[in-house]
Amino acid sequence: MTDLFGQDAPEASRETPRDDAPLADRLRPRTLGEVVGQEHLTGAEGAIGRMVAAGKLASIILWGPPGTGKTSIARLLADAVGMRYAAISAVFSGVADLKQAFAEAEKFARAGRKTLLFVDEIHRFNRAQQDGFLPFVERGVVTLVGATTENPSFALNAALLSRAQVLVLNRLDAAALEALLEKAEGLEGPLPLAPEAREALIAQADGDGRFLLGQAETLYAAGLTEALDPAGLGQFLQRRVAVYDKDRDGHYNLISALHKAVRGSDPQAALYWLARMLVAGEEPLFLARRLVRMAVEDIGMADPHALPQCMAAMEAYRFLGSPEGELALVQACLYLATAPKSNAAYMAQKAAWQAAKDTGSLAPPANILNAPTKLMKNLGYGAGYTYDHDADQGFSGDNYWPEGIEPARFYTPVERGFEREVKKRLDYWDKLRGERG
Repeated sequence: MTDLFGQDAPEASRETPRDDAPLADRLRPRTLGEVVGQEHLTGAEGAIGRMVAAGKLASIILWGPPGTGKTSIARLLADAVGMRYAAISAVFSGVADLKQAFAEAEKFARAGRKTLLFVDEIHRFNRAQQDGFLPFVERGVVTLVGATTENPSFALNAALLSRAQVLVLNRLDAAALEALLEKAEGLEGPLPLAPEAREALIAQADGDGRFLLGQAETLYAAGLTEALDPAGLGQFLQRRVAVYDKDRDGHYNLISALHKAVRGSDPQAALYWLARMLVAGEEPLFLARRLVRMAVEDIGMADPHALPQCMAAMEAYRFLGSPEGELALVQACLYLATAPKSNAAYMAQKAAWQAAKDTGSLAPPANILNAPTKLMKNLGYGAGYTYDHDADQGFSGDNYWPEGIEPARFYTPVERGFEREVKKRLDYWDKLRGERG
């Protein structure tokens, strides 16, 4: 067997990592049954399980997120079916490396031993390089196992795809990541984490087992004596960056005063703070940018014209310059201060961003995915999609949320300004959705 750089290496199942090797390396699975989170492939009824049971391996493409076991599966497959293992990485390898790998495989083939050639990041090879695999795959010189994080329909040649079975690896769920932590603790001892911090650590991993073990190794290396809570974990694993220089406190105090006067619907005070900053020599375009931010943070959908007003004021200042253009900033400031207020869009953004961080890379439901290729259609992409324009009242009421998360309400319009009308629409659609649910 050879490693990523073509050097001789022992069989995968016989390797013993050094005591000082990274935690992820020391916890590398020794059999396919130890690979967590991919039982749909490695189990008795899975595609890989069936291949191993038959003792015959076809060329495959392993498609999945980082840290889900693609490399481990490839290494263990070779042992499971008694094949020679060779590996190259598309990141580090070129045409010469491919030629050498194929030449070595042919030499072993003549001696009666088949080669499993693992190609990591196979999507990084260009089309011509991918075509170079075809004759060796067709003649059985190598059984190709490629790993990719990119959609094979777009990243790989159709000719290569037609000769390989695409197997989709799951993003590791919380149970699989918890199993990895338990394995780490069996080797290194309990992690210094409160239960809530443990959950936060798993959530931060976003389905990446390798990343999770790297974070765990950082915690072990610190030699902590007390368990961290979620806040302590966040402070330990991330560095806080200062937002402002201390010698500019006055500058930011004034812009804070302007922002709060606008939010408080006091046009007189807002105009005073705007004047204070302009008279002091503040850069007008800085103020224009801050006014744009106020439009989307404090007014939003209560008056959708607030944002275009501010963008127009910015362009007017750029066109006129000072001092004429400053009147456009005054107009925008007064418009914002006298507009109906709503931070519903701002709060919706914060809630949605937090949900995105908490849930990570959950896939959209298959029925709303496009299926431009045969592979994607076979995987169920687009099946059962309802075209809303063809539905009664132009509203199907379909589910657009990924599996594993309950539908949430991020945006709640207020009973002010234009958002009063938006709220009526949302209430109407909720009613239809309930009737059709």
